[in-house]
Amino acid sequence: MSLAGRVALVTGAGTGIGQGVALMLAERGAKVALGYHSSDEGAKDTLRRIEELGGEAMLVRANVAIRTEIEAMAQAAAERFGGLGILVNNAALQLNYNFDHDDDTYDRQINVNLKGYWQCIQAVVPYMKEKGFGRIVNISSVHGKRPTDFDTVYAMTKGAIKMLTRESAIELAKYGITVNAIEPGAIRVGRQGTKETKPFVPPELAERAREERRDLRWKFPLGRVGLPSDVASLVCYIASDETEFLTGAAIRLDGGSMLL
Repeated sequence: MSLAGRVALVTGAGTGIGQGVALMLAERGAKVALGYHSSDEGAKDTLRRIEELGGEAMLVRANVAIRTEIEAMAQAAAERFGGLGILVNNAALQLNYNFDHDDDTYDRQINVNLKGYWQCIQAVVPYMKEKGFGRIVNISSVHGKRPTDFDTVYAMTKGAIKMLTRESAIELAKYGITVNAIEPGAIRVGRQGTKETKPFVPPELAERAREERRDLRWKFPLGRVGLPSDVASLVCYIASDETEFLTGAAIRLDGGSMLL
């Protein structure tokens, strides 16, 4: 599945899911603008790894809670690569404050997780209209589907992303722009990117590892949590020409954990 000739903007590309998505988009041939805010070292690492692959990328620093910075980010990417065809809304804030948010923490999380997605869409749409093509992928969460007990406001933002996706899909369809959401479950994030490998397990730890896998199956039928590469593979599929009839969808990607 080649994405050669496409230009992608990925927010939150310095860590975790965003880094994994950016790397795989580059592997598939896309030119990638790496949006980041505070993860300077991580973003530089993503850029280095893409260049080692022979790909093309650029760093663009922006706070997705600030419209002017978002617009400057989109403009810089479009000018450098000659347009924009793919947006991956990924940058998010998770404070884990239960119900104990104050006005400041509420506003911070809403402005990044929801308003930021909306404003990023607004910023890239003019460039997509010029080409008559666009793929917008909103990274949401299974926490937008079912209640949890760890962060009410975070779950609220993820639930709202589903309606943002649906409404945007209706409004932008006439321009050849599709809008879809991915709802990951637990994802192992860290310094690894799209090429995670199973760690070596010394013999003395083998039984413990088997016990942990049995424990995982109580929550994850496939026996493991997700990896950034799992999300990245789905993003690349949605971003391709093969999904021109897919829009307004929210795809759960949790290894079946919601079934238990």
